[in-house]
Amino acid sequence: MTEVGEDVMPKDAKIVKELLKSMGVDDYEPQVVNQFLELWYRYVVDVLSNSQVYAEHAGKSVIDSDDVKLAIQSRVNFSFSQPPPREVLLELARSRNKVPLPKSIAGPGIPLPPEQDTLINPNYQLAIPKRHNMQAPEETEEDEETADVNSNPNPDNPQDRRNLSQGAQRVSFPLGAKQPR
Repeated sequence: MTEVGEDVMPKDAKIVKELLKSMGVDDYEPQVVNQFLELWYRYVVDVLSNSQVYAEHAGKSVIDSDDVKLAIQSRVNFSFSQPPPREVLLELARSRNKVPLPKSIAGPGIPLPPEQDTLINPNYQLAIPKRHNMQAPEETEEDEETADVNSNPNPDNPQDRRNLSQGAQRVSFPLGAKQPR
């Protein structure tokens, strides 16, 4: 028995339904047919657009079968890659497995490798400005203006970046350690 509206269904949608049926797919959402059609239309447009570019590059005014074949081949090369042969994978596995694993840290819970070999090692540094104990000479109006500019250093300004790097001390804290407040 045919579904309601099958007689008004586009020919391409009927082909998709027949393909699904031939592959043994009987139960599917109705949107699947529309999604396949969208995918196929997009693929055809991409292949024909690339074919047109190849034809123009070759100085032809009309797309021919060679241009279409080249466009399809370039899509296949771009989309799908062949895995390396089994022998190559086995040799790679043998060479990799010759390197011993780092010794694990014995302790409660799951044994872990040394801290320098883990991904939980801290990967950040804090910049703490150094405190200068020298007394500054009397300030003038010009010094006050430059002090306002230097009080909020801009990392995009090379001069501020240089001042920040010269007057800062880098400190890193291990993960889990209490940080000073």
